[in-house]
Amino acid sequence: MTKVFVFDTNSLVSAHLLPSSTARKAFDLALVNGILVHSKETFTEFSEVFTRPKFDKYISLDERLAAISQMELMSQLIDVNVPVIACRDPKDDKFLALALAIDADCIITGDEDLLVLHPFRNIPILSPGNFLAGFQGSQP
Repeated sequence: MTKVFVFDTNSLVSAHLLPSSTARKAFDLALVNGILVHSKETFTEFSEVFTRPKFDKYISLDERLAAISQMELMSQLIDVNVPVIACRDPKDDKFLALALAIDADCIITGDEDLLVLHPFRNIPILSPGNFLAGFQGSQP
């Protein structure tokens, strides 16, 4: 059975900005071992955040737009029909709703507002580092 992973916006931005980061290693490991999913809401947030001018000094807008397009192609769009209200930061509920809609294997995030909910309805919520350690620890 294919594993399904949800990345929050900050982890996706870190993965694309810092090629040698833990977030990037977790992103690459997830891609090799399963699929990434997004909802309309999570993808919109990633697109809006990643095109902010504050990132111009790290990577050009054209490169970020290409990464956004590639992310859309390499991840699967999931319809989320049931809202979730569980996180102390309401903006993060969309990641929980996405994970529940697809019965994700894991949410990868560095956001403490999400991490404190681990596990959420039997879905692990892990930092990129813990995801790497746990996934690699489960390999034969």
